Amino acid sequence: MRHVAVIGTGPAGYYSAEALLKLLGDEIRIDMIDRLPVPYGLIRFGVAPDHQSIKAVHKRYEKVALSGKVRFLGNVLVGRDVSVPELVAAYDAVIVATGAPRDRPLGIPGDDLPGVIGSAAFVGWYNGLPEYAGLAPPLDVAAAAVVGNGNVALDVARILSKTRDEFAGSDIVGHALDALERSSIRTIHVLGRRGPHQIAMTPKELGELGHLEAARPQVDPADLPSSEADAALDPGLRKSVAHLRDFAAAPPSGKPKTIHFDFFARPVAIEGYGRVERLSIERTRLEPDGRATGTGEIYTVECGLVIPCIGYQTPPIEGVPYDEAAGRFRNQGGVIGGGLYCVGWARRGPTGTIGTNRPDGIEVAERIAADLAGSGGDKPGGAGLDDLLASRGVHVITFADWQRIEAAEAARARDGSPREKFVAVEEMLGLCRS
Repeated sequence: MRHVAVIGTGPAGYYSAEALLKLLGDEIRIDMIDRLPVPYGLIRFGVAPDHQSIKAVHKRYEKVALSGKVRFLGNVLVGRDVSVPELVAAYDAVIVATGAPRDRPLGIPGDDLPGVIGSAAFVGWYNGLPEYAGLAPPLDVAAAAVVGNGNVALDVARILSKTRDEFAGSDIVGHALDALERSSIRTIHVLGRRGPHQIAMTPKELGELGHLEAARPQVDPADLPSSEADAALDPGLRKSVAHLRDFAAAPPSGKPKTIHFDFFARPVAIEGYGRVERLSIERTRLEPDGRATGTGEIYTVECGLVIPCIGYQTPPIEGVPYDEAAGRFRNQGGVIGGGLYCVGWARRGPTGTIGTNRPDGIEVAERIAADLAGSGGDKPGGAGLDDLLASRGVHVITFADWQRIEAAEAARARDGSPREKFVAVEEMLGLCRS
């Protein structure tokens, strides 16, 4: 019998487990370890709550979890409750699938002022991630600036703009829904240092902004390249730019909120006395090689909230080689060495969609299967880990426990919502103890 441990239970972890089951079948047992009492990682805490169709992929992961060959061990923090060397000693292979939950800093003066909240924290707040449940972002201001030109920036701008009724059917947590309903924000600036042809926004997500009840997206026609230049774009980006052209051509709507797309705009300083009051921005120009360089022209945007959406980093784990410059684990094709592997954002950085993690997981599973071919398979696996955790008094949450949490969340959901999440770990643990 081969024993594999997976650290992290998001998409990358589950796709890896699924691939290993297909390759090794009855010859493998897999333990999936998560620091939280609940599985699914990015699906639960990263995907926007009003995108339930995307979240539905968790049903695929549930099939893996219920295969009889995979265990969920929640509320277990690697580095505190068990070390990486201990896992390597107990398992034939250990896969690190921890994602990239840490915000990249903006790196400009004033980025530590109250009112600057990274997208990982802000998204975690409205999605019920326990460590950010008490965040209390300043929504009593007139304007917010969202820095970035990817789908996360779109999610943030859309969530800030929606009415309470528009969240029907979503699983946004109650504390965020109530706070957003009371929000004073009427202007949202979405800033990108390059132009419309360089955005990383997908057509579906961008098109949603054109159908908001109370907000109108606005694009300066002068920022748009000639329409003839669109022909050179790939089809997806061409559709996205078409949305921007529609926004630029649309007449005033009378809606109370505006989402301004500020292209060729690079933040250079955040200013204010004791809190964010304004953002200082340098206009940029696009060089022939695609780089954005500063023009020296500076303007300011009044705002009380700044949300950088400029990328993420994987936090280091003691005992796992780490690439500080790349913000991920050091690896070659997913192989770290010494029985360690990594997948997903922990392997390649925060790029790609949820589905990108599937071929990534398959590749690493094939590497592991090849490395284990002909090996003795005499390591203790889960039995060894169970003994360690029991000796340390760790309250391990099983998949059956998670199902109880899930049922309780569904039972307390508001009308039309699939669930009302527990946002405190102790609440979840208490439910399982009872």
